[in-house]
Amino acid sequence: MGKVVQKLSFWEKAGYGFGDLASVLFWQTITAYLLYFYTDVFGITAAAAGTMILVSRIWDGINDPLMGIIADRTNTRWGKFRPYLLWCSVPLAVVGVLTFTTPDLSYTGKLVYAYVTFMLLMMLYTAINIPYSSLLGVITPDTIERTSVSSYKYVFAYLSGTIVSITALPLTQYFGGGNEAAGWQKTMMVYGAAAVIFFLIAFISTKERVMPPPRQKSSVKDDLKDLINNKPWLILLAATIFMVLFVATRISVIPHYFKYYVEHQQLNLFGTVYNLGFVELTSAFNGIGQISAIIGVLCTKWFASLFGKKKAFIILFIISIISNAAFYALKPSDVSWIFILQIIYSLTSGPLTPLIWAMYADSADYSEWKNKRRATGLVFSASTMSQKFGWAFGTAFAGWLLTLVGYQANIAQSEAVKEGLRLLVSLIPAFIGILSLIVMLFYKLDEDTMSNIASELEERRKNRNDDLAAT
Repeated sequence: MGKVVQKLSFWEKAGYGFGDLASVLFWQTITAYLLYFYTDVFGITAAAAGTMILVSRIWDGINDPLMGIIADRTNTRWGKFRPYLLWCSVPLAVVGVLTFTTPDLSYTGKLVYAYVTFMLLMMLYTAINIPYSSLLGVITPDTIERTSVSSYKYVFAYLSGTIVSITALPLTQYFGGGNEAAGWQKTMMVYGAAAVIFFLIAFISTKERVMPPPRQKSSVKDDLKDLINNKPWLILLAATIFMVLFVATRISVIPHYFKYYVEHQQLNLFGTVYNLGFVELTSAFNGIGQISAIIGVLCTKWFASLFGKKKAFIILFIISIISNAAFYALKPSDVSWIFILQIIYSLTSGPLTPLIWAMYADSADYSEWKNKRRATGLVFSASTMSQKFGWAFGTAFAGWLLTLVGYQANIAQSEAVKEGLRLLVSLIPAFIGILSLIVMLFYKLDEDTMSNIASELEERRKNRNDDLAAT
């Protein structure tokens, strides 16, 4: 049987990517700066903030499959998944501002406020991002094109991450005028307004083309049973949890790493000496990482075509882990090497997420091929749940360890705290990354298998359409 091909236009791929341009304005701010915001601006301890983020994200992760089930059962003239880009964008922006607002309350009052606003923020993020992610599974039936769309998605994601990395701290300084709390609130107003526009572009630009079998009965029990029996999806789920834990543990303490370990440094570039502080170093480090990740993502389709998605994932992840572990050997004065290793790490880790996300789309096809039922929203939402669990435990672990070694905000740190920061950006995440690699070795859906599955599914859909036309 011939290979299924359904090409998408550049504009639709780019339009889909705008959804992540919007989403990551929130996601990157949360992952890169939320722990710092809660400890050094909002005014709660690292342990309390870590526990709050853990509890909130576990609750949010549990909501992901529920949202997937709801999305799978949504039927509108716009499709199943696209309407949520329209319905949830404004509420998400409003609550994003409230989350990064520092109220004049007691410590307990602040903690309650943090729980309420962050949990609401993540629930709204789920309500818009699960349908958006699921859209990747129905925008085209062609597995190669989905890898291409996934690359666009993550180019825009890393572009958004670059914007946040470069602008967040300078904007808080600009808008705050010395009041960091006010600066964060106004910065989130800007990000929220931009996100609403970007979500609407994604809504307008895309179409849903892959539909469930027309006579498929809607059964949550059967959907969950199919998911639990989907071995490739279970492997991807475990690999994703470890992969995200690998990233989250590291990124959540990067601001602390530069503020308290690297501190102020001089950097000589082409004969010019620059005096760099916390804001400049952190913004440049995160920014160059995001730009490098974009370059890596642009090569995702090439890597997948050359090696296959699984082999490409493993090769790139090994390089990423090694470059990350090497951070442990760096001293505060090794600024050039800090940035060189960040570039290598980001170039090789950037393609990992689009590769594994394209494999999730393959696992949805595998489930339909095996069970003659399709639940795209549930597959992607349960997959997103694994990401959130990884971020939850990574951030919480970082907060707990910082408190355990004696971290207190806005004071000179002890050698124990500095050693903890070194470990959290190097050896600890590297070990977790190795666990993800081991799990991925058991994944079996290679390109030949998926080509045969895609062809058979296309034949089934054609026969179903012929049968419906005959009746």
